[in-house]
Amino acid sequence: MPKPKDEFDTLYGYLLYEPADILDPDYMYTVGEIARLMQGLSPQDDLAEETEDRIIQWTIPWIVANQEDFVINDPRSDEPGYFGLHPDAVPEEVEE
Repeated sequence: MPKPKDEFDTLYGYLLYEPADILDPDYMYTVGEIARLMQGLSPQDDLAEETEDRIIQWTIPWIVANQEDFVINDPRSDEPGYFGLHPDAVPEEVEE
């Protein structure tokens, strides 16, 4: 059921990053690592399982929506898939 905005103490703008804003073009990342980066965390930060599950649920649709900006590896055995920036998604460096 919808709720009036005045029932909430705090409201935030809904900001979605571009993949190139948070990923290093020289690295490949798991979905969990991307989820952490989207929250402003280090890819290595330990999270409670339920917290990690929740941020991964938010990250998967973002990856799908930005699929043209990603490359993925061929997973080895039990390893997860890794995502990286597609070369076309990496902005050219601006010389000053």
